[in-house]
Amino acid sequence: MAETRNDSRGDIRSDARAGARTVIERYWSTAQDRDWSAFGALLAPDVVYEIPQTRERVRGREAYVRFNAEYPGDWRVTVERIVAEERRGVSWTSFTAEGGTETGLSFFTLGDDGLIESVVDFWPEPYEPPAGREHLVERY
Repeated sequence: MAETRNDSRGDIRSDARAGARTVIERYWSTAQDRDWSAFGALLAPDVVYEIPQTRERVRGREAYVRFNAEYPGDWRVTVERIVAEERRGVSWTSFTAEGGTETGLSFFTLGDDGLIESVVDFWPEPYEPPAGREHLVERY
């Protein structure tokens, strides 16, 4: 397995031949930069995003990009570590918003084309989702 510490910014253009580590690095750098076009280019059209703590699921590239773009408040993410192999990877992040910092684990699966097919986020504490994103998610 390949491993990297701290976010590497590199070229943010989508490269279908890039390994999972590179794609995950680009995912976080484009999110941090609020470059939603480049962020969306990393996602499969039918990407599925899940947050088990809130029992939320977002389906599809457009909805997932909006979900992130509309996240409330000013937030920052720091990538602590990425561990990846060919089409799978996990990232450990520190997410800072509204004066607090949370640790998150994100599990990624990529398709044969190198695009992200699924992301599952785990946060240390259960919580209720912020209001205002009901139009983008389904609860399960």
